[in-house]
Amino acid sequence: MSHIHSPALEKTGYVVLDPYDQTADPAEWLDLAYTPWRSSGVTRFAALASHSGDADCDGFWNRTPPRADKDGVWVAAQSALAPTLVRRAKEAGATIGRCRVVELQPNTYADAIYNLHQDDNNRLNPDGTGWVVRGFYNLTDDPESLLILRQDRFDPATEVRLPLPAGSRIVVDTQRFWHAVWHRGTAPRYALITSWTSGPELDAHLAAEHARSDVTSVPLDPDVVDDAQQELHRRIEERRHAFEALGEVLEPTAPLWP
Repeated sequence: MSHIHSPALEKTGYVVLDPYDQTADPAEWLDLAYTPWRSSGVTRFAALASHSGDADCDGFWNRTPPRADKDGVWVAAQSALAPTLVRRAKEAGATIGRCRVVELQPNTYADAIYNLHQDDNNRLNPDGTGWVVRGFYNLTDDPESLLILRQDRFDPATEVRLPLPAGSRIVVDTQRFWHAVWHRGTAPRYALITSWTSGPELDAHLAAEHARSDVTSVPLDPDVVDDAQQELHRRIEERRHAFEALGEVLEPTAPLWP
């Protein structure tokens, strides 16, 4: 038996929804309490829904009782400050796991490539139930910044680059892709990230928002890509030596952080 997947994501593993008029909403993300949490670079997260309704950002499989990234509990103090963001997360109609706002400081393409990671949302997810995917809703206007998706962490030929202007909405199977954001702005980037369970509710939402995967990846100068690849391997090798100095072994495909 396998999991239930959304047909809209079957071909490419990601879809872009109609843009949202972000200018009509208050900047509720500025009122939230953030905590450092490693992701696509120098990041902090503000939990809106978590395993038990506390401000913890950890995976549900690391909490008690452990479970997949489903059935999140709203963090009362945070969600009270951000009713618009909570409403937007709920609009999909699907079961919600973790729901957070991410704050990302400006970084480089090489930083983003080094920080590529796969999510583990479906650990402990029972067969026959909906597969967990993630929605990325950009809250600030970062048209030069890019969501980077790679099917192979080390192969830039598998890379897709999607722009992140205000109101952009992208749904991704983040266990299918290595992903990170290259934030080319001068101020922090903020985005709402929600874990949704695939099923009829999410399918209906994707259809209503005209989900499409026929989007053009933003081109990059091949020299920029090559330089970032070299820096990626240099940093990995540097980290491997640091682990060896501690008597530990870093596997080639190991995540860059716990």
